Amino acid sequence: MHDSVVFLFVTVCVCVKSSLPPPCDSEIYCSGSILHQVQTAKLFDDDKYFVDMKLRSAPGNVLSAFQNLSSAFPNGTVPPEELREFLNANFENPGTEFEPWMPSDWQDKPKFLNGVADDELRKWGEKIHHLWKDLSRKIHSSVKDHPELYSQIYMPYPVVVPGGRFREIYYWDSYWVINGLLLSEMTNTTYGMIQNFLYLVDRYGFVPNGGRVYYERRSQPPFLPLMVESYYQATKDKEFLREALPVLEKEYQFWMQNRSVVVKVNGSDHILNRFHVQAGLPRPESYTDDLELAEGLTDELKEQLWTDLKAGAESGWDFSSRWYLNGDGHGTGTLRETRTGQILPSDLNALLCRNEKTLASFHQLLGDHDSAARFQQAAARRTAAMEALLWDEESGAWFDYSLLTHSRRSEFYPSNLAPVWAQCFSEPGMGERAVQYLKGSGALKYPNGIPTSLVDSGQQWDYPNAWPPLQHMLIEGLSKLPSAEAKELAFDLAQRWIRTNWLAFSKYEAMFEKYDVNGDGKPGGGGEYEVQLGFGWSNGVALQLLDQYGPRLSSGGRRVGSDLLLPLLVSVGLALP
Repeated sequence: MHDSVVFLFVTVCVCVKSSLPPPCDSEIYCSGSILHQVQTAKLFDDDKYFVDMKLRSAPGNVLSAFQNLSSAFPNGTVPPEELREFLNANFENPGTEFEPWMPSDWQDKPKFLNGVADDELRKWGEKIHHLWKDLSRKIHSSVKDHPELYSQIYMPYPVVVPGGRFREIYYWDSYWVINGLLLSEMTNTTYGMIQNFLYLVDRYGFVPNGGRVYYERRSQPPFLPLMVESYYQATKDKEFLREALPVLEKEYQFWMQNRSVVVKVNGSDHILNRFHVQAGLPRPESYTDDLELAEGLTDELKEQLWTDLKAGAESGWDFSSRWYLNGDGHGTGTLRETRTGQILPSDLNALLCRNEKTLASFHQLLGDHDSAARFQQAAARRTAAMEALLWDEESGAWFDYSLLTHSRRSEFYPSNLAPVWAQCFSEPGMGERAVQYLKGSGALKYPNGIPTSLVDSGQQWDYPNAWPPLQHMLIEGLSKLPSAEAKELAFDLAQRWIRTNWLAFSKYEAMFEKYDVNGDGKPGGGGEYEVQLGFGWSNGVALQLLDQYGPRLSSGGRRVGSDLLLPLLVSVGLALP
């Protein structure tokens, strides 16, 4: 009796409480005294390390062993050395959830590289292609047999991971990974990747942020319909499409039922979507960051901050001044003023519009004209809603909408042009207006890519970082516009990005998750963790640009600076400062 009373006291005193459900149901990986004490003791440089460790025995046994250990110390707080001993006795280091795997469809030289005219870039493209082998993983069968011992979510097919600390599959990263794999003629690996995501939708109703249980209550930008589209375009496999389509509709319904809001404008109701995660407590993989950020806040404000941080993670933009709302309607403030759930993002709604059009095309291909019309109508309604709430006629771009101030936000982000990428606008001139907006934004003056914002907040989804998916969406969108000016600007941006990646690879023999717009081949920085090597989506974007612009792209030797930048800026009507 005495021990149980002590343990109850320990639980109350050292665990963070919330009125919302935890990030997952695990009392080890997502909530509870073990998580709290291990993370706040800062035994590892990265909080993610602990929650990726495997249990040596059943969770109940480990919880009981920790109860006995903690009851021996005042207030139940276990000293760091004893915590280390406890971990050594009850956990294994991350990595045991995978076994070595070599993709059977990997081959030495994919055909598309023959279209790359520049010898240096073609050799570099081959090296990127070789990186798929390093990033390939097969989940160990023991994860299927004993899921309670792992934070890894079992999936039936092998995966290609981003790299570095990101040991598991991630949702929106995988769209660019899959497009790269298809160029590398790795169709079977791509099939398996997509089947894993379909499996996750069947299990959870949506695709979690990544392949860990601590991501179970949040997603990421829903790119699965576009992954299926890429695979179908490569294979023309209608039976695959027929089997996938009901699952894609199930995911779409999740976003419409759980991530949508109604906004009234000029007497009309419009439905748009947001990122919104109803899970309390700090993120397990960034536990101490979230705990320390919320210090001094009331319990209610702590819970609000933690849910909005998870929504920021769901957006993929974790973190950015884009999500700051401090009452002035602008992106000023600090990470503590993150209010992601109170913002209707232009890129999420552009993506969902493109998904609606894609689902319509799938139904049309399979002969279901009524369902095709239903999704076409959904896309038309969303386009109208985006133009009522997000489109700014004076600026010529689509801006995020604040639910707190009931107004558009005016800061530059590449996402302001996401509807161009999605081809979701009603008037042909709107796309060309967006080109002029981009030219006047100041974002084109950097020789090494388009910055994620023009705000230097110290967060990684802000200036001076440039991220591969944003570059590619911008380039793809511009390339689809009819004007020669827009198409040439798309090429210019592709040239800048390829040179940035190539220069960094020449220096470091590595691809990075993000790059610095001010440094010739300089990796990005800022945020919660060190820049990561790998890197899945960087590889996919580079291979896509090499494929699209291979005859024209140039490594240009090792010269960088105004001699390269001047013709690029002249071509888009800008001058050097």
